[in-house]
Amino acid sequence: MNRTQKKEWIESTGASVKDASIVLVAHYKGLNVAEMTDLRVKVRAAGAGFKVTKNLLAKRAIAETPYEKITELFKGPTAIAYSSDPVAAAKVLHEFSKKNNKLVLVGGAFGETILDQKSIAQLAVMPSLDELRAKIIAMLQTPATRIAGVLQAPAGQLARVFNAYATKDAA
Repeated sequence: MNRTQKKEWIESTGASVKDASIVLVAHYKGLNVAEMTDLRVKVRAAGAGFKVTKNLLAKRAIAETPYEKITELFKGPTAIAYSSDPVAAAKVLHEFSKKNNKLVLVGGAFGETILDQKSIAQLAVMPSLDELRAKIIAMLQTPATRIAGVLQAPAGQLARVFNAYATKDAA
């Protein structure tokens, strides 16, 4: 990488991290190209970003962001994941690391809160924003369907009673 490429990388990574609500740091030592590609696909599908970093450049990229407290995590072969949905990135990386022990979650930050491996695991089991929205919509729709069912029930019962009397007289 020449100087201008490094500067562009720092600016683009810094902008991505500034807009994120969570940044996670992972070590990927030993992952082959196919495994790394699989991880990147899963991360993108969850709406998150994933970048392999050069530690010095990553430290410079997050220097003027709320995540500058995690600069000490950048040691060794490091990658960062970032997302506006705090659960999405944590969920994907946690699930991948359970299946492939070559990916090690080192830590991260959620806003001003520093996360360790245990915190990331707890965050990963929480429902995502989309799952929470679906649950809220389902809760809002359930009373309406129950009311409709209750209102339709007496008419249905009345129709069955009339049908019973009609079939009784005909027999």
